[in-house]
Amino acid sequence: MPRPIVAVVGRPNVGKSALFNRIIGERLAIVEGVPGITRDRLYRETEWLGKPFLLVDTGGISSNKNDPFTVQVYNQAKLAIDEADVIWFVVDAREGLHPLDQEIAEMLRKANKPLILVGNKVDTYDPALANDFYALGFGPPLLISAEHALNLGDLLDQTTEKFPNQQDEVETAIRVALIGRPNSGKSSLLNAMLGEERVIVSPIPGTTRDAIDTPFQYEGVNYILVDTAGIRRKARVEEAVEYYSVLRALRAVERADVAIVVLDATDFLTEQDKKVAGIAHEAGKAILIVVNKWDLVEKDDRTVKVHVEKLRNELSFLDYAPVLFISAKTGQRVKKVLPEVFTVANEYNKRIPTRAINELLRESLLRHQPPAHKGKQLKVYYGTQIKVKPPTIQLWVNDPSLMHFSFRRFLENQFRANYGFTGSPLHFLVKKRTKD
Repeated sequence: MPRPIVAVVGRPNVGKSALFNRIIGERLAIVEGVPGITRDRLYRETEWLGKPFLLVDTGGISSNKNDPFTVQVYNQAKLAIDEADVIWFVVDAREGLHPLDQEIAEMLRKANKPLILVGNKVDTYDPALANDFYALGFGPPLLISAEHALNLGDLLDQTTEKFPNQQDEVETAIRVALIGRPNSGKSSLLNAMLGEERVIVSPIPGTTRDAIDTPFQYEGVNYILVDTAGIRRKARVEEAVEYYSVLRALRAVERADVAIVVLDATDFLTEQDKKVAGIAHEAGKAILIVVNKWDLVEKDDRTVKVHVEKLRNELSFLDYAPVLFISAKTGQRVKKVLPEVFTVANEYNKRIPTRAINELLRESLLRHQPPAHKGKQLKVYYGTQIKVKPPTIQLWVNDPSLMHFSFRRFLENQFRANYGFTGSPLHFLVKKRTKD
């Protein structure tokens, strides 16, 4: 069964993201003195006294119905409330009761979910600060300070008491990061995969600012899908908010097992696309290339072949990554994405027995002797796989400096021909054998 979900809800600038960051112990949510910074739901796995749960930050709920982002933020917060097991209704105790607090309270009463009223920004504990908030009908607020970590233990104690009965341990999930240039269709793809409007989709580049962890199950397999802010060229990252969003996108890749590199078929393979793909490759992640907006491309019987050839030529370092041509808008081949992710994740976690590795090494060396350098010949004595994610094979040789790139590439091709490793990088570590 899934972990309990705790949703952090309230109007803008009451300190929701600061509280979220304090609980999870890192600056995952963007915190800045500008109302409306957090837009989408932002998930994070955490625990208190051995009780795991998912904490979700939401955008500030506003009464401005004319702003399209405000409406979407409201809808996202409503979704978070609907799926929550416990709600933290955060108010600004220092500022006092706000008319918008009353509006949000009415919405939360209709939800009929376990709720804790949280009075934040209490620098010095003063029970009188709670008085105004009795009018909300949720009893006295728990007075805290996210900034100074005041009464957070009490908040977490009260929260875990409201959890449903003890949940079964969650199986290990495949963590998938969706990366790409702004407006390549990452959020649309995520929504299409999930079958709901889980993240905000807009034609305005830069809509997704936070990395959003979305737990999801498909055909009995647990996934965590991470939609990230579009990665721009550094010269175009001007706003502080956007700068930190890019950093979070890079961190999302580091935390992922599989990176889905989303390309725009209508503006195919820019220099920035190559840089984005390089981020995932250099991080050593399993990779699936998805060419989105395929419905907008005029096609003939050679269109796919031409695009694949261009991909393989200009992204030669990703020759191991499978390619899917999809349309998130129409749903074309979207159902193939998660099965392909499952495949490359398994390849990323593949382990080859030591005996099989050494048999393949012997056969490969008989087929192709490594080139000599200055009269010295590379000798490969034996090898073994020392890790997965990515699969890494350690070779013991007479002199690591004799391992030429071309021979390393030859060995990689032999291993891939025999054992696949589709979508996964394959690393070789070369070590000098020491005499006993």
